[in-house]
Amino acid sequence: MASMGRFTVGSQVWVEDADVAWIDGLVEEVHGDELIINCTSGKKVTANVSSVYPKDVEVKRCGVEDMTRLAYLHEPGVLRNLKSRYGMNEIYTYTGNILIAVNPFQRLPHLYNDHMMEMYKGAEFGELSPHPFAMADRAYRLMMNYGTSQAILVSGESGAGKTESTKMLMQYLAFMGGKVESDGRSVQQQVLESNPVLEAFGNAKTVRNNNSSRFGKFVELQFDQNGKISGAAIRTYLLERSRVCQISDPERNYHCFYMLCAAPPEDRERYKLGDASLFHYLNQSNCIKLDGMDDSSEYIATRRAMDIVGISSDEQDAIFRVVAAILHLGNVEFSEGSEADSSVPKDDKSQFHLRTAAELFMCDEKSLEESLCKRVMVTRGESIVRNLDSRAAALSRDALARMVYSRLFDW
Repeated sequence: MASMGRFTVGSQVWVEDADVAWIDGLVEEVHGDELIINCTSGKKVTANVSSVYPKDVEVKRCGVEDMTRLAYLHEPGVLRNLKSRYGMNEIYTYTGNILIAVNPFQRLPHLYNDHMMEMYKGAEFGELSPHPFAMADRAYRLMMNYGTSQAILVSGESGAGKTESTKMLMQYLAFMGGKVESDGRSVQQQVLESNPVLEAFGNAKTVRNNNSSRFGKFVELQFDQNGKISGAAIRTYLLERSRVCQISDPERNYHCFYMLCAAPPEDRERYKLGDASLFHYLNQSNCIKLDGMDDSSEYIATRRAMDIVGISSDEQDAIFRVVAAILHLGNVEFSEGSEADSSVPKDDKSQFHLRTAAELFMCDEKSLEESLCKRVMVTRGESIVRNLDSRAAALSRDALARMVYSRLFDW
């Protein structure tokens, strides 16, 4: 980013600072390309003109709603404006047709209720405070007025609030285009309840975010000529498959594993599950429970959401059988077998988990064991069976768990 002009003694400027990124001050001396600046923090610095930027002295302390109104649209000016607004709990700011959201890391339900949606309904863009509802309303109006498809791109680093912002956009569009089907379920409900289902199976706690989406998604809402939702489709991309088998402290695996381990007693008994800390794929991290998240309640909420989106009880049972089977599969350990470079389940405990996984997968126990402990290579006209040692068998187990979970998520 190039500096924005020459400076004279007395100019108010921004200068790079190792501690706070940018700090403001006054130019005291000018020596060619070198400036001596007296900063508001009290320290005096010498800086090259290339790392110094003019300060907009006319901008209000509360900042501006649209940063195209700033005299200087450079990095320190943008950051200062966002910080000023954030300090006043104004987490949304426009830059032209772009909405910038700064994660408040707290619930602000008053910003997203039905009253707010009614306010933004049909309002001229820029007439009201910056808000995701304004972006969604603008896209909806353009679609209705011109009859063309619209796209909203939600991007940002991990923990920036992409998932929540997407849900708000969907909430508003479902509000505008909601209608009730013949079976009494509204399309609006089905669209919104797809979010908790996806989050249960595709989100996890990371170092930076307790509900981080570990996949990308493309959400398509289809509207009829009257502006009512006629259908929806969600395409997912690039699920982080490695997380199924390997997590680091203090992160967690996907939420659904912990939810199922905290399910009602009859469900835990059906899937032969116990506390989450008993399973290898979950206890690699010391973080089993999340502050502010009740896995038992989330399990019930997820089952309810699955009902609403049209996943039958039999399908739900099959889904959670697979989730439980993966946990049992992860507890199967291997030791060296009687033949060279061969392996077998390590002990009775491993044999129990192997048998349970086979029952839940609804497959033959011996076939499952052979698929883990042996490798079949097919050549022209024949198949060659090769034994796997204990280390290779463990890798085969993890590969199977990743593949099965990925297929489940795609379904």
